[in-house]
Amino acid sequence: MSRIGKAPIEIPAGVTVTVDDKNHVVTVKGKYGELRQEFHPDLTVAVEGNHVIVTRPSDDREHRAQHGLFRALIHNMVEGVHNRYKKEMELVGVGYRATSTGQVLELSLGFSHAIYIKLPPEVAVEAKTERNKNPLIILESADKQLLGQVCAKIRSLRKPEPYKGKGIKFVGEVIRRKSGKKAGAK
Repeated sequence: MSRIGKAPIEIPAGVTVTVDDKNHVVTVKGKYGELRQEFHPDLTVAVEGNHVIVTRPSDDREHRAQHGLFRALIHNMVEGVHNRYKKEMELVGVGYRATSTGQVLELSLGFSHAIYIKLPPEVAVEAKTERNKNPLIILESADKQLLGQVCAKIRSLRKPEPYKGKGIKFVGEVIRRKSGKKAGAK
């Protein structure tokens, strides 16, 4: 049984957490922005000192599931506005390029045309290209969910294939490789 929901969330210096019990909304403000999250009406979220505590009314299956979920979401919000989340993606393939201009990411992924992606204002993007290295896309945001969605969208444009490993992958990700065609044995 998971006990994630029972763990208190520590609030670092410079971060404020406010709870609106009437509308069931938690608001977290920090140096990297402000995030809001609705929580389940049966749960109770309280700020005590420099900790946020989430409690559930019973041990029903639904309440246990929601308890751990919303505790984790609030923890991710506190961590995001304090430190920011960062994901690095690598473009593996001959001729694959990435450039960023403001909130627009331009990708050349071997298609006959360039792909332009307009990113949400909450996500900061940087494209790095070094000689003899694969191009990198560095994404940063306070919102972990939004950052994950943006990364998944970018990755879906050219997923890494198992034979040569070409495509868009996360830095440090290991792609399971397959052996190619074998010569006909007699």
